[in-house]
Amino acid sequence: MSSTTRTMLITGVSSGFGRALAEEALAAGYRVVGTVRSEQAKQSFEALNATSAFGRVLDVTDFDSIGDVVNEIEANVGPLDVLVNNAGYGHEGVMEESSLADMRRQFDVNVFGAVAVMKSVLPSMRERRRGHILNITSMGGFITMPGIAYYCGSKFALEGISEVLGKEVKPFGIRVTAVAPGSFRTEWAGRSMVRTPRSIPDYDSLFDPIRKGREEKSGRQLGDPVKAARAMLSVIESDEPPSHLLLGSDALGLVREKLSSLGAEFDVWEGITRSTDG
Repeated sequence: MSSTTRTMLITGVSSGFGRALAEEALAAGYRVVGTVRSEQAKQSFEALNATSAFGRVLDVTDFDSIGDVVNEIEANVGPLDVLVNNAGYGHEGVMEESSLADMRRQFDVNVFGAVAVMKSVLPSMRERRRGHILNITSMGGFITMPGIAYYCGSKFALEGISEVLGKEVKPFGIRVTAVAPGSFRTEWAGRSMVRTPRSIPDYDSLFDPIRKGREEKSGRQLGDPVKAARAMLSVIESDEPPSHLLLGSDALGLVREKLSSLGAEFDVWEGITRSTDG
């Protein structure tokens, strides 16, 4: 194996974006370390490539174990050049109906887990003055819709954290990219989605059609995960990667619409906004 071969750590490689990116990166000559939740999944991942695919069993909410796992990877596989925080899931439920425990779990996986992994890889990247971190967020980190308040909240948080971190570590040669996919043919809206049971009839007319539509479209979305993986790989290999990357024409259209709407609203209320200056 060439000494120039780079090592990539991807959290959550059993399916979806994580699996697609791992396969594309392996084909491009990367060493890929993928985290999974079971020994069986670890063996399945390592079967992709006998010499370059390295599975590690890790729950990203087991915060105390993450540092040890990262240290072991860097000692036995190699220094990490790229981290892709992909592990996450969607929670669907009207906010009034959804428990705080649901919210804590959503943020533990989607936000705290991602931050814990970043904190574990940063010392080595900073010492070597190079590295690239990709955080998989969502167009739901820019736009919102009824019924996914906790999910959108977690992705808005990760977008903001990614942007700030990018400014903090840029002087050390480390780049941070928040990747926000639109609707893709993954298991996000299928078996991976956690759904809070309905309990308040007042929300039926608003939310029931949204839930039904999402379930019906699952597996038939516009986005191709393999093409998303190739797009991410091109960003990883770029000398000047973006701080934010949208994936999918739906994400581009909806986020542009949101930004335009915000600008119009700011204009309408500009007088009140300015009236608060001393």
